Amino acid sequence: MQRKSVALLIETSNGYCRGLLEGVIAYTKECGNWSVHLTEQERGAPPPPWLKNWAGDGIIARIETDDIGRQLREFQVPIVDLSAARHVKGVPWADTEDRAISQLAVDHFVERGYRRLAFCGDAGFAWSRKRGDHFCGLAESAGCETFRLDSIGRYDETYDLARERRELIDWIRILPRPIAIMGCYDFKAQQILDVCRQLDIAVPAEVAVLGVDDDRLICELCEPTLSSVIPDTCRTGYEAADLLNRMMSGERVSTEQPLLTQPLGIRVRESTDILAIDDPEIAKALQYIRRHATANIRVADVLRNVSLSRRALEHRFKKWLSRTPHEEIQRVRINRIKELLQETELTIHQIAERTGFEYVEYMTAAFKRETGTTPTDYRKR
Repeated sequence: MQRKSVALLIETSNGYCRGLLEGVIAYTKECGNWSVHLTEQERGAPPPPWLKNWAGDGIIARIETDDIGRQLREFQVPIVDLSAARHVKGVPWADTEDRAISQLAVDHFVERGYRRLAFCGDAGFAWSRKRGDHFCGLAESAGCETFRLDSIGRYDETYDLARERRELIDWIRILPRPIAIMGCYDFKAQQILDVCRQLDIAVPAEVAVLGVDDDRLICELCEPTLSSVIPDTCRTGYEAADLLNRMMSGERVSTEQPLLTQPLGIRVRESTDILAIDDPEIAKALQYIRRHATANIRVADVLRNVSLSRRALEHRFKKWLSRTPHEEIQRVRINRIKELLQETELTIHQIAERTGFEYVEYMTAAFKRETGTTPTDYRKR
């Protein structure tokens, strides 16, 4: 059987598209007798030079710009589009279900007690506009007050980064709090977190922030770490590859109904790991605890950073969180230990040092008391 030559015009610069590529790879290993052409590419990049003279059997592309769209219209080969922008009509397309993504986000926020929800999008992307429409509609149906900002598209010729940041700062500054904000994707959510830090707004105590794509590099480097909707990009890429293979075999497929996959859920990290709290002093205390819990702080340290007596602090913590300040400090420390056990090769001794325990034995006892297992057994499991 003759190998098919397939071009992949999919950016490699972000987690979403790397997930799509993983799906295509899985399909080619199982089913596709393909010779694949792929080069490094970033979002919004112009058509690669090699495309003009490329001669092959099929293309899977994220057609996000008119430039790539115009060039692909010249090809007389089967094409599957992985973008909702629809720059090339008459070709089948696959994507993640935007309404389901927005539903997960709204449910996540409402379950945490938020009644003010906001969406921050990029006007240059069709999928962002759709997510914003769905998010605001679903939030209003849930009885929530909604706010929305669609910044000028990153690839618009009038785009200006400094202007976009000023616009975002002005918007976030006047939003009522507490509020929960969904960024159209992780990069936008990262920008929101940066602005909150600049304005000294406590996240998640005053503003909870959720991204989309679960791009681990972005989410884990954010401060605090970013919660994110997990799209099933691997399944989308796999199904797109299967669709292209059938087209290259002569099968006629629908070009009107998209092939949609459902998101897998939400990866909860620090940026939404809280209930809505309409108490500025408790929000301030929580922000201090989240930033300093691994420095072996005590409740007395928290009191030095708020205008409350110990009795008032304890009472209001119980009211909003159903736990004491000391329990919150321990909870944050234990969660940090879990992260280091799961995601690093640090020794148990190094993890104890990084989470404020003078002795490994103290950390082990505290960890077992909270989780029912030792750090070593937790890592093995």
